[in-house]
Amino acid sequence: MSALSAAFFHDEAAAFAKLESLIWPEGPVCPHCGGMGRITNVKGGRMGLRRCGDCKKQFTVTVGTVFESSHVKLHLWLQAAHLLASSKKGFSAHQLHRTLGVTYKTAWFMFHRLREAMRDGALAPMGGLDGPAGGAGIVEADETFIGREPGKPKKRAYHHKMKVLSLVDRDTKQVRSVVVDDLKPDTVKPILAANIAKEASLFTDEAGHYVKLGKDFIEHQITSHGKGEYVRGIVHTNTVEGYFSVFKRGMKGVYQHCGKQHLHRYLAEFDFRYNNRAKLGVGDVARTERALYGIIGKRLTYRSANRPQAING
Repeated sequence: MSALSAAFFHDEAAAFAKLESLIWPEGPVCPHCGGMGRITNVKGGRMGLRRCGDCKKQFTVTVGTVFESSHVKLHLWLQAAHLLASSKKGFSAHQLHRTLGVTYKTAWFMFHRLREAMRDGALAPMGGLDGPAGGAGIVEADETFIGREPGKPKKRAYHHKMKVLSLVDRDTKQVRSVVVDDLKPDTVKPILAANIAKEASLFTDEAGHYVKLGKDFIEHQITSHGKGEYVRGIVHTNTVEGYFSVFKRGMKGVYQHCGKQHLHRYLAEFDFRYNNRAKLGVGDVARTERALYGIIGKRLTYRSANRPQAING
């Protein structure tokens, strides 16, 4: 039986019940004052509407989430979340528009809201003292190039493309990616410092910006791709390059084009699926639920979705 046959994907009341069970596991919580004790259903009100006896305000489970103020039915939101979370290389807005019967503009905005929910903003250092036998871990760092920088001519040179820096923790098997304007040491240094523990072993290729930066960590091992060396014992960047292969197949084959102002959200989507993949024991249903946990405390308007974002953070 298909996962999409579940009642909460097709029935609005079941969808509210499902989301409430995820967001309010211990019962309704007022998003305005945090109260739990004097909450009642509003008779004759819209689906899921409740009233807080402490602050006297009304709310539903969608208040204070990326679903707030949306005119799209909640069961369609849950379908969209499942389709995005369960598709290895992504699910296009055009395909969602055809599947759900919503406009393309609505489908595009729905997916950007869900990508915002998938963004975890984790800053705990990677490669800390949680490696084998309690020792320091290994972090692979590498960069890839995609699309074209705004205002740059169509050339094959890498400096005309958008740049993505990704870090993979070998032990926790988690990835963290960021869009960068350039690959100068002054740009890369604060990213590595904020995301990698000092006691970690850093594995990279021979790119020049890593030469000095590698000294900030307990160990820095390099493979010289230019000389045909890709693996030396346990030293390689194959893990992060494997992540890039899935990311690029999705961006080129499914999404095809992405403006720089939106690239950080697409990275959040691919990072999320990689960090919650089947190989780590996370199935499609669990992955969808984890994405839904991320809706809390995030709002994204159509105007802000189209606003250029800070790139180097």
